[in-house]
Amino acid sequence: MNYWLVKSEPFKYSWDQFEKDKKTIWDGVRNYAARNNMRAMKKGDHVFFYHSNEGLEIVGIAKVVKEAYQDPTTEENWSVVELAPVKKLKNPVSLAAIKAQKKLANMDLIRLSRLSVGSVKPEEYDWIMEMAK
Repeated sequence: MNYWLVKSEPFKYSWDQFEKDKKTIWDGVRNYAARNNMRAMKKGDHVFFYHSNEGLEIVGIAKVVKEAYQDPTTEENWSVVELAPVKKLKNPVSLAAIKAQKKLANMDLIRLSRLSVGSVKPEEYDWIMEMAK
């Protein structure tokens, strides 16, 4: 299994709305690195759901339920994946808490802060899950 992180501004699409929807198409990504990350996602991979701009925290875990396919919102070469919520984190993990951990200094969320879809190494995933207890 691989691990990922997707960002969403809560006023545009929040975790609570995601849970109500029970599934969503992750579309509108217009960055090549983020697109390539989505294309690498496999069914069953876990995905951290991060509230960006306001909140600045990982709030839940989703899973990939459908692998990458052509983004239906454009004819250009962009992709989407379908995600479903797994669980809301009892204790969201803030960006400040992540930055305070030297073990997480090389995480895409920190190094590539503008990237909307990033990879998460297994040890980073485990560490964040420990922080979310």
